[in-house]
Amino acid sequence: MNIAEQIATYIGGQTEAKWTVLETLHRSILEMQPGCELWFLDGKNSEGKVVANPNIGYGRLTLHYADGSSKAFYRVGLSANSTGISVYIMGLEDKNYLATTFGPTLGKASVTGYCIKFAKLEAINLEVLLSAIQYGLDFVG
Repeated sequence: MNIAEQIATYIGGQTEAKWTVLETLHRSILEMQPGCELWFLDGKNSEGKVVANPNIGYGRLTLHYADGSSKAFYRVGLSANSTGISVYIMGLEDKNYLATTFGPTLGKASVTGYCIKFAKLEAINLEVLLSAIQYGLDFVG
């Protein structure tokens, strides 16, 4: 399966509530960044053991580690979790930026240094979430 097929299978395998949110966000991101690089991480380690929730990724950035190594990764990620949806905005140096910039008007969501987690689309302000996603896609760190 190619990445687009993996993403479609992942989204299609969710409960209706999560499917609706993932599909809405997936389409919105593709409209924001047509032709962006897509990623699909199945959440398994090199031994095939599930160690994380699967993630859909968009865009590309380079992560730099303290030991001097680096690796390519996505800019924005989406993942279904046990209580709802997580949106990851990667590569931000200011770990308070999401919470201070988008948190106050986002609605009922948990906002950390790089993750926005919410249970239902109806509980958040979609336009604010999409603004945070757009920021993540455009951010040059």
